[in-house]
Amino acid sequence: LKSLLLERVVSFPNYPDKHKLDSLLTADDLVAYRARLGRMPKVKPTGVLFCLERGLPHRMRWRIPVERAGAMNADVFAVKKTKGRVAVLTSFGGGSPIVMELAEELAVMGTKKMVLMTWGGTLQTDTKPGDIIVCNQAIRDEGASHHYLPHTKYINADASLVNELVAAIRARGAQCIVGTTWTTDAPYRETREEVIQYQAEGVKTVEMESAGLFTVGQVRAVQTASVVIGMDSLASLRWQTPERLDNIMHSLEVVYTAAIDVLAQP
Repeated sequence: LKSLLLERVVSFPNYPDKHKLDSLLTADDLVAYRARLGRMPKVKPTGVLFCLERGLPHRMRWRIPVERAGAMNADVFAVKKTKGRVAVLTSFGGGSPIVMELAEELAVMGTKKMVLMTWGGTLQTDTKPGDIIVCNQAIRDEGASHHYLPHTKYINADASLVNELVAAIRARGAQCIVGTTWTTDAPYRETREEVIQYQAEGVKTVEMESAGLFTVGQVRAVQTASVVIGMDSLASLRWQTPERLDNIMHSLEVVYTAAIDVLAQP
């Protein structure tokens, strides 16, 4: 009996070759259904910014005017100066599953470039609140990406989009570093052992979305990248929070403007 039970133990997902199988529901189906109901956003952007700081488009509206263009499990704002080429998505919660759902639908709608901007935990002792990290790869410690691709430890961002973001951020007088992020589904299960290991490997940050977005980018042939602004820290093997948010808010504004300019490029 014990041997039979052991034979039934399988790794996640339960179908290891699931990524090779056809899905009963696709993003193409859902977008077509929304279109039939007349519930599509009034914009078809070629570039999209996923903005976890939901109030930022409103706060920045005097510098970068936006107009609400509808909803799709997120609030959708069209950036006026781009004449609809760039949209900003906010208020979609967080985590790889919702970002991947939205990214797939946007890819069907014709989006070719997607950038995620968020705040995250820092893992290295030399990283401070407000530091900007452009992520060139992510550790796939979440569940959703493994339904799409065979298991690997890392998934890469688009190298050219990463380079464009770095250049745009530095052109605004801000410093940034490029490095690996750790994407997890479980923010309350970030363990001492994992942090020590990832510190030794040079991993810069921990957050919840990048690996999922990069996976959709690979599957849907869309350019994807993410930018993490340092918020809290696990570098000392205990949770530490900043006394003030000034540097963080300034960095969010820098990345927001830089990302929109990059996404507006043909």
